[in-house]
Amino acid sequence: MTPATARTTSRHRRSSSQTLGRLALAVALASIVAVAAFFVVRVTGSGASLKSELEDEFAGAYPAEPVGGGQLIDIELVAAPATIEIIDDQPTDVWAYNGTVPGPALRATLGDTLRITVRNDLPASTTIHWHGIRVPNNMDGVPGVNQKHIEPGDTFIYEFTPPDPGTYWYHSHTNGSEQLERGLYGSIIIDEPATSDLDNYAQDVVWVIDDWLLTEDAQLDPDFNTSADRTHNGRWGNVITVNATLGETLEAQPGERIRLRLVNASNGRAYTLDFGELEANLVAVDGLTVGKVGDAAGLVLAPGNRADVDITLPTTPGTYVVNDTFVGTPQPLATIVVQGETAADSSFAPTTNDDVPDWAAAAEAEVDHELTFETSNRDGEWIWTINGEIFGEHTPIDVTEGEFTKIKLTNQTHPMHPIHLHGQFFKVLTRNGEPVDEPYFRDTVLLNMLDEVEIGMVPLDVGDWVLHCHIQEHAEAGMMTVMTVTPAAT
Repeated sequence: MTPATARTTSRHRRSSSQTLGRLALAVALASIVAVAAFFVVRVTGSGASLKSELEDEFAGAYPAEPVGGGQLIDIELVAAPATIEIIDDQPTDVWAYNGTVPGPALRATLGDTLRITVRNDLPASTTIHWHGIRVPNNMDGVPGVNQKHIEPGDTFIYEFTPPDPGTYWYHSHTNGSEQLERGLYGSIIIDEPATSDLDNYAQDVVWVIDDWLLTEDAQLDPDFNTSADRTHNGRWGNVITVNATLGETLEAQPGERIRLRLVNASNGRAYTLDFGELEANLVAVDGLTVGKVGDAAGLVLAPGNRADVDITLPTTPGTYVVNDTFVGTPQPLATIVVQGETAADSSFAPTTNDDVPDWAAAAEAEVDHELTFETSNRDGEWIWTINGEIFGEHTPIDVTEGEFTKIKLTNQTHPMHPIHLHGQFFKVLTRNGEPVDEPYFRDTVLLNMLDEVEIGMVPLDVGDWVLHCHIQEHAEAGMMTVMTVTPAAT
């Protein structure tokens, strides 16, 4: 072999060796890419599959559309100054619907359409929000989002067909720190079209709980939305009433079965219900029937919350006080006086909603949105923020109709925040990292000091819906944002 031939052969060998090396490297890289791609697809597929399973589990939990087919009910509400007696023989000037506080107790049957003409005879603009009812977006009553103010002297017609039976309430959604405090609220009950349970209850009673900050002459303290209110837990009163009555009394027969519908209409105060010796069970929360009946002892009603409680009275006469223990010392709310002949047997099992999803697996789902509730001082003014933004400067939360959505709510402040979502229901999944087993939906959840709560939901109602703290002073100081529900792709 000549030197030239040897060099050529050597180059060929090196070339072949390099080629084989490059091929081996390419195969190895291809294998890594394939494994990585498989892993990504598997993880992505797993996440998508989990959300699909959660959506399937949700199916039928509550209807996407109203059933309709009922009556058209015409109602007139006039918002105007009025006078009531909270303390006996001492008149208190308030603002009221049709002259009463609470306003008229509205009632309809599932399928009915309500057409409510509201006339504003107040010295200020106003609107009405139908708290908890999934109304059409343009009937939701939020100025600057889905409705203009009703100016003094003007009227506005709200018309909607409620899709869900249950206990709800209506209230002003304009300058709530003053208008709710003055008395602009009332209850609204939507009955099932055929309710054997309700027929079996001896009494079906609504208790609207509120607190009032009164002066010595029984007038409302005129300083609304003070610095102390804004920086703490809102305005707390020195008098607590049920249906604007001190010492509310409910009379009943021994052994009666009562459905007690509780509404917290307070600006900032929460209540922990203590039913004492009474047998009390939770059968509905924020309007919707529970998936499993549970003991109502220790039930916490944050501002905006509602709860239906099934009470079986003792078969012997007696007097029973229902207390609030949220601040520790029991404070009487109302009294149930049991007397007379023993009522007929009313043993029956309350209806439950078997379609309430368990959603235990949702704790493992990815978080779609994080909302952090904070406070700061901007140019000498105390503000409450969501993700560092105040209402009006907010970034909307975008979600899609029919898709499972998980949201983390983090309270980075010491005051509490009852967070209310319009137009949708949600389920609490975890609290401070621990799974929560609540067999019911909510539209309002209480965040205590430094709480971290994860909620899950499948939005059904398209439109722009506000999410805000229901302590009125916090919302008005900026703690409100908008959730935009976009239609599902066809």
